[in-house]
Amino acid sequence: MAGGWRILVGAPLLVLAACGGGDSTPSGGGSGNVPPPSPPPPPPTGQLYSIPAAESLSVADVQKVIAQAAAQANSQGAPAVISVVDRVGNVLAVFRMPGAPASAAIPDAPNGQNIDIQGLDVPAEAAAIAKAITGAYLSSGGNAFSSRVASQIVQQHFPPAPTTVGLESGPLFGVQFSQLPCSDLSSRFSDGMIGPQRSPLGLAADPGGFPLYKNGVVVGGVGVMSDGVYGFDPNVLDVDIDADEMIALAGTVGFEAPVDIRGDRISADGTTFRYTDATYNGLSNVSGASFAGTAGTLVQVRGYTNGTIRAGAAYGTETSGIRPSRATEFSIADAFVLSDGAGNNRYPVRGGTDAADIAQPITQAEAAIILEEAFTVMSRARAQIRKPLDSRAQVTISLVDTRGRILGIVRSPDAPIFGTDVSLQKARTANFFSSAVAASELQAASGEVPLFVQRVRTFLGDPNALTGGFAFADRSGGNLSRPYFPDGEVGTPHGPLSRPIEQFNPFSTGLQSALVVSNLARHLGFVTGAVADDTPRNCTGLPNIAGAGTRLDNGIQIFPGSVPVYRGGQLVGGIGVSGDGIDQDDMISFLGLHNAGVRAGGINNAPKDIRADRIVVQVGSRQVRLRYVNCPFAPFLDDPASNVCEGL
Repeated sequence: MAGGWRILVGAPLLVLAACGGGDSTPSGGGSGNVPPPSPPPPPPTGQLYSIPAAESLSVADVQKVIAQAAAQANSQGAPAVISVVDRVGNVLAVFRMPGAPASAAIPDAPNGQNIDIQGLDVPAEAAAIAKAITGAYLSSGGNAFSSRVASQIVQQHFPPAPTTVGLESGPLFGVQFSQLPCSDLSSRFSDGMIGPQRSPLGLAADPGGFPLYKNGVVVGGVGVMSDGVYGFDPNVLDVDIDADEMIALAGTVGFEAPVDIRGDRISADGTTFRYTDATYNGLSNVSGASFAGTAGTLVQVRGYTNGTIRAGAAYGTETSGIRPSRATEFSIADAFVLSDGAGNNRYPVRGGTDAADIAQPITQAEAAIILEEAFTVMSRARAQIRKPLDSRAQVTISLVDTRGRILGIVRSPDAPIFGTDVSLQKARTANFFSSAVAASELQAASGEVPLFVQRVRTFLGDPNALTGGFAFADRSGGNLSRPYFPDGEVGTPHGPLSRPIEQFNPFSTGLQSALVVSNLARHLGFVTGAVADDTPRNCTGLPNIAGAGTRLDNGIQIFPGSVPVYRGGQLVGGIGVSGDGIDQDDMISFLGLHNAGVRAGGINNAPKDIRADRIVVQVGSRQVRLRYVNCPFAPFLDDPASNVCEGL
């Protein structure tokens, strides 16, 4: 292991390579005489979604969670750092028990050649906060996911186990590099209680983070660091005795997730998630624990908490920063928007800012139509990760112009919080990699980032790759961002945007992690006091566009759920969706944009002949085609139609 967080602060910006995979059929439509689609159905009227009750954690609740977790830690002889956050990521308290570890070690690369943040030590408080945020952000009224679930969905095979070698990567591969401390979308402690708040380490794959519920409503999360390791679980087939997980689970007593929506009741690709290896029956009796009698201290964490306990914000209220939209903000009654805490929509629908760059930017009216049509598709879609079965999908939808500027963000009432930042990452990623300037802007970055351009060009056999010749959805770029190409197939080369499998782990994915490692280093230095200034509110170090930030201000994302927006053959932006199954996310972005084009004219998906599923890669003796989108087979609750994206 490296000697401490100081090494991270001084680490150079590093490069990566990624993988991909796909089948031999262009997705999003085949060849042949396909009749023109009929106009989309009219938007649903009335309210289709229930709004979560305005529950929140009180100071007494936070004290109870900490006291119970500490009581369990004492019974195990494992002093811990304990963090509690509310649903939108505000850190309500961080508590340090006597003897708790000062730092947490990130695992080494498999071959010992550490890169990005592999092999480094990070502050234990940062690890505990990240775990708590993970439990809160991945959960909703329809699903409860822990950081153990997060571990399962971000690794190179799904589910991760010695016997699953050869399977594709986790469905949310790369999501750990979201909610970053440098994100321009995420709020900070200095902004008050509005969310979503940032995480010091992104999302955590280390067991020991759980959501907290009151009356069936998710109100926050608890995260624990006691064992000094900030890692992940590479084998779901065994049952771990994990000190962090047991302590954190004890903190949830009285705030348990409803049994029917826990991760172990929800599956993806036929695999049921693992919610926890600890059990309530295996805990000490902690229900009577008193905060007043608990040894330890509340601690200040620079940029997150001033060392006191505060009550949480009630999600859905103005104070929380996420609230129902007004009729003047968005036309569909079920919509929620991000607010600044004073009543103002942070991202009102607007037209493109890029008139100096392209002939016809997205207009305000077109932006509204794109968001409305995507929202309508979502409201008709059957959810994958929500209980009860046949619930409606719930996601966040983001739209950007070619500069990566936000033209609107809208979400359903109970969409998981993590999807807010992720949907924006996805929109920007699809736009960026489809643009004429992707190669030049990556080549202008520092460290190893420029090397990825040549890796892509060599891998694809295209000396002009990343100059706008092809349209890349996030599924396409994700193909190129896996440590096996095709995805999961052992013995094949790694994708050009990924680390090779010998060097890969969830802390070094490739270009995704290399783009933000210097921001993470600066931020952790700020947290510990070694660096005076925090990381700026933009990630990646790419060139600034007209003094208004980069095209990738919150990093990139490498799992599906976005498409670029075109006007004829010209790129004009990107739409990203996150919060449900990845095929649902794909469909909402792709079909929503198509329906917007039918309704408004002019804007639409990329022309078929330039979509990335026209790119064929030679792998040994066979040819492998990239993917563009993959829509669910029979996705709608109100219509038996199947193959709804075919031919579009």
